Amino acid sequence: MKKVLLLALMGSLSATAQAEPAHIADDAYVFMNSGPSNQYRINGRVNSGESVVILDRKNEYVQVKTASGRVGWVPESFVDPGQSDLVRMPELETELVNAKKQIEAQKQEIDVLKSSAQNRRQESEENQARVVELEQEISSLKSQIANMDQSNLIRWLTHGGLVALGGVLLGLLVPYLPKRRKPRNDWF
Repeated sequence: MKKVLLLALMGSLSATAQAEPAHIADDAYVFMNSGPSNQYRINGRVNSGESVVILDRKNEYVQVKTASGRVGWVPESFVDPGQSDLVRMPELETELVNAKKQIEAQKQEIDVLKSSAQNRRQESEENQARVVELEQEISSLKSQIANMDQSNLIRWLTHGGLVALGGVLLGLLVPYLPKRRKPRNDWF
């Protein structure tokens, strides 16, 4: 008796271990049979998109258990793994709403960034114009400084030449100036 109970327990554990979530294809309305072919008696129907658990597989048929607890066999081609689109639809709609909100927020952020970029571009153009203006002013000031240096040099040369000319003239005229006579002292 213990062996039979142990074998039954192991069998149910292996069936549970192989159980995988699935659903009836979203475009099918399927009758459940009591065995793994259409030769067995029909013992119910499963609506499209209904969640089921796969218990066993035989001869292109799958033994499934519905959410209400009914067990039966359906063709394997009508069972898709994972969740049904009907179950996932609310999640997908929520994700869509969130994605639309995110897109709208990104559009607003892009508009702000475009405006900021336009302002930066305009400031850059103004700064470029100011740089050109300042470079022209610097060039003008350098030219004025060069002219001032040249005029200062000419002025210094002119003054120096006049001083030298005055010195030469003075040197030439001094010998012709009347001399004061020294009293003659014959003591020597």
